[in-house]
Amino acid sequence: MTAISEDTLHTLAGFKGEGTPVTTCYLDVDGRRLLTQRDIDHELDGVLRTARVRANGTSSLAKDLDRIESYVHGGFERSRVRGLALFSCASKGLWEVVPLPVRVRSRVVVNDQPAVGQLEAIAQEQRRFGVLLVDRQRARMFVFELDELVEHTEAMGESTRDYDLRGEKERGDTSGHTDALAATHVKAAAALAFAVYKDTGFDHLCIGAPDDLVRDVEAALHPYLRERLAGPIQVTPQASVDAITTAVGKVEEATERAKEAGLVARMIDVLGTGGKAVSGLGPVLGALSERRVETMLVSHGYSEEGWRCESTGALFATRPHRDDDSTLRRVDDVVEEAIEDGLAQRAHVEIVVGNADLDVHGRIGALLRY
Repeated sequence: MTAISEDTLHTLAGFKGEGTPVTTCYLDVDGRRLLTQRDIDHELDGVLRTARVRANGTSSLAKDLDRIESYVHGGFERSRVRGLALFSCASKGLWEVVPLPVRVRSRVVVNDQPAVGQLEAIAQEQRRFGVLLVDRQRARMFVFELDELVEHTEAMGESTRDYDLRGEKERGDTSGHTDALAATHVKAAAALAFAVYKDTGFDHLCIGAPDDLVRDVEAALHPYLRERLAGPIQVTPQASVDAITTAVGKVEEATERAKEAGLVARMIDVLGTGGKAVSGLGPVLGALSERRVETMLVSHGYSEEGWRCESTGALFATRPHRDDDSTLRRVDDVVEEAIEDGLAQRAHVEIVVGNADLDVHGRIGALLRY
């Protein structure tokens, strides 16, 4: 699995149906929630149901839905895949499947171009995690991006095994030399991590080391790296890449949840002081129409029907009362369209998972530019 490429985003964003519907399907296939293929099939059937009604008499849309259904029902490689983004326009030759190592909001969007909002939001959130694994003989440095290994470097220190207690009587007390070797090795491991950081770059750093080495390793790190510490991982330098990937995934998820909670707490604080923040669907859509949204927070799975004014582009949670409503169009999921609009306005969009504080504030909120 590769990170979302700029070429893929550019191609999808530039595609136009030119009068033919374009179908986008985001599907949550997270194995921690959906254990079997049958569970995934049920998830897909639920999101396709409304689109099937809309496809009545529209052969192109029906073909798109059949192709999506055939792909998912046919089974796919699920290891490290927690979300799918599928784009289809049978009449224009578009078929793109993007497997993702993160969850998505299960949705089908039918429009005149691909709905790339969630994909762009995920691309914006691509974070590199560095992993430094150290014991008394070995140091391994990895860099992951969206669960994909992008860098792997190793270093070996001078072995301390020859200086064990069994030979202590013959050699005399060698603990000082052993400690010196270990200290030198730890410094070399820290230097390795910093060299990889300068060469490749990463946003967070996880340390895997024996309990008696963790503090020494952290103390030896360059200050730039100490600022990026994301918590220890319980793996050793002898661990397989798969085991390391799994451990990093857990730290990455915890880091993401903590970041989301921080943004929600900030929004609530600003709301409490009457500052530049709004919550609830109507106020957020109003702020979007005025291009005031800086950061939009949306509860995972939240959707609502709504309306769009074709002349102004504004979105509404309820049908506005006006003398001429000929430009009003009902939209199946106004939340999804709000995400699209927010990203088009260069706002940061955060899909928030399992946060009760956001849920009680209408499941959507925003920090404002002004």
